[in-house]
Amino acid sequence: MSGVTHLPERSTLAYYVSRMAQENPQAALELLILKTLAATGPNHGFGIALHIDESSSGLLRVEEGSLYPALHRLDKADFIEAEWTVTENGRRARVYRLTRSGRKRLKEIEESWNTLAEGVKRVLRWA
Repeated sequence: MSGVTHLPERSTLAYYVSRMAQENPQAALELLILKTLAATGPNHGFGIALHIDESSSGLLRVEEGSLYPALHRLDKADFIEAEWTVTENGRRARVYRLTRSGRKRLKEIEESWNTLAEGVKRVLRWA
């Protein structure tokens, strides 16, 4: 069957690495966006980028060219919803909020990344 990739057994680190690689390449950014919205509540694009930058102590910076296409994908997938509002300083901004399916997706991605990170930590301890 064309286009079907068989994953290693579910209990192996290779399974989780393969799974993360097969998910769309933007999975890490999507995780950061969903996690930010879960932590901050409704937020606009600049606020999301700022939260990611500040909460990572400047290690992770999200450029507009990556952020807004990711927000559009998440909105289209119904993981977030957006509405136009006027900010406190009188500017129009699109505010994003997590949906129920977005919370479920966040849990799934977070579990996969945590498993992968734990596996990598274990390998680094042995190396």
